Amino acid sequence: MMSDAIRAVILGVVEGVTEFLPVSSTGHLLLAERFFDLGEDSFWKSFAVLIQLGAILAILAIYFGKLWHIAQGLFRGNADARRFVIGVLVAFLPAAVLGAALGGYIKSYLFNPWVVCFSLIVGGAVLLWVDQLDLDPDYDDATKFSLPMYFKIGCAQCLAMVPGVSRSGATIVGAMLLGADKRAAAEFSFFLAIPTMVGAFVYDLYKSRGDLSLDHGMTIAIGFVVSFITAIIVVKSFLGYVTRHGFALFAWWRVIVGTLGLIALALGK
Repeated sequence: MMSDAIRAVILGVVEGVTEFLPVSSTGHLLLAERFFDLGEDSFWKSFAVLIQLGAILAILAIYFGKLWHIAQGLFRGNADARRFVIGVLVAFLPAAVLGAALGGYIKSYLFNPWVVCFSLIVGGAVLLWVDQLDLDPDYDDATKFSLPMYFKIGCAQCLAMVPGVSRSGATIVGAMLLGADKRAAAEFSFFLAIPTMVGAFVYDLYKSRGDLSLDHGMTIAIGFVVSFITAIIVVKSFLGYVTRHGFALFAWWRVIVGTLGLIALALGK
C-alpha cells in the first residue's frame, strides 16, 4: 500500500509542474486524487489546497527582485509602478467577485473528472489554435499593459473556474489575443497568480480548517517543499521554452491526458 509520504511527493510534483503551465493544476490534481482513490478523504482535499502555498512562494522567490523594485516605486510615487499594481488588482477583481458568488456551486457541480477531461481537450484545441495565429503583438512587457487590457485578462481568468480549463492557460491566451507576446503573456499570468492563489488559499484554508491536525504535519511539509522546488524549476524553464517553441507541447499534453482520462472513466477505472 502506498504511504502518505509517497502520495505527498507525487501530488507535490503534480502541483509544482502544472500550476504555472497552461495545463490545469486543479484538473491534474483531481485526476490524481481519483487515481489514488482519495476522493472521500477530506484531508487530501485540504492537502491539495495547502501545497499551493509552495507554488505561490516559488513565484515570490523568482521575482523577488522585480517585485521589490515595483514596491519601492509604489512608495516613491512612481506612476508606472502604481499603474501596474492597480492593473494586477483590476485583473484579480473579476475572479474574486465571481468566485465569491459562484464558488460553492462550481465545486458542487463541476469538480468531477468528466468535466476535467473534456475541459483539458477543449483547452488544448484552443491553445493549438492560438499558437498558430499570425499575431502582431503590441506589448513585450507585462508591466506595461493598459488598464482595460488588465481587466479583460482578468475576465478571461474567470473561465478557469471550470476545472481543467487552466488559470494560466486562460490568462495567457487572453493576453496574447489582446496584444501581448508569448513571454509577456506568460509572465503576467505569474504575477496575477499571486493575489488569485493567495485569495483562494486563504479562503479554502479557512473552510478546511476542521480537516487538519498536527498528525498530518509531516505529510503537508513534504508536499509543500516538493511543490515549491518543482515550481521554481518549471517557471524558470517555461518562459524560455514558450518564447522559442510556443505552446504546442502543452496543448497536445492536455489532449492526450484528457483523452486517456475519458477512456479510463468509460472503462470504469
